[in-house]
Amino acid sequence: MKYFIYDGKVYAGEVMIAGPESRGLRYGDGLFETLRYANNKLAFADEHFSRLWKGMQVLGFEIPKHFNPDKLQSLVAELLIKNGHNFSARVRLSVFRGDGGLYDPVGNQPHFTIQTLALEPVHGQWNSNGLVAGIHEGARKSCDVLSNLKHNNFLPYILAAREAKASKWNDAILLNQHGRICDSSIANVFLIKENVVFTPALEEGCVAGIIRKVVIQELRSRLYKVEEKAITVDDLLSADEVFLTNSIHPIRWVKAIKDTTYGNNLTQKIYSELIQTIL
Repeated sequence: MKYFIYDGKVYAGEVMIAGPESRGLRYGDGLFETLRYANNKLAFADEHFSRLWKGMQVLGFEIPKHFNPDKLQSLVAELLIKNGHNFSARVRLSVFRGDGGLYDPVGNQPHFTIQTLALEPVHGQWNSNGLVAGIHEGARKSCDVLSNLKHNNFLPYILAAREAKASKWNDAILLNQHGRICDSSIANVFLIKENVVFTPALEEGCVAGIIRKVVIQELRSRLYKVEEKAITVDDLLSADEVFLTNSIHPIRWVKAIKDTTYGNNLTQKIYSELIQTIL
């Protein structure tokens, strides 16, 4: 990372901005969004900022007038140029409260950082080799007011990602407090059974993914049958096909979970039909 933006100003990558009194550091008191820049625009920017603003309302931030999506997008554009990311990039926007203890924050206005990282030209292409995933049985996601947000309390995902790396999986599936399928360490989960597409309902604790929402809308508009519901581990392991979605890798086919292997006929068809819309 060459440069980043903190509270509207550009800094060199090695500059430190968080001190020991930071509530973001102490408590994970904040939110983040990961956006994809391609074709001279931020993909689904309105949806990302809508989710961020909803999250800030839930966490009780006091949002000043000058802190708005238009201002943030102009800063992103400035940083992309500064870092030489002219074609495609991952953009991470983090929002957090400032210093203070648990009951006495210095203020409730949002502080923020913006980072950009170059993306390889092959991102978003069909992954013909398929992913190998496992199921993380340790930390569970709660089903509560925070579940659908991209907030900075990310420990269940960290533990799942650590297990995936140690087990040489490409990703790990997380379970919710009821032991049902929630999402993966970095994506939303879809499965296909007898030509019906299923995904965990938002009430099951998964992140309200932007690409998840777009895929559901696009599939329904094409008359696919899509159901958002509670999904058990047995449902997942008995599925015909499984795929994952997120903003950086819109649709990726899962080849295997545990001892189950999956086909990809309908997943590849869905990818071909939707990829121009979601890239």
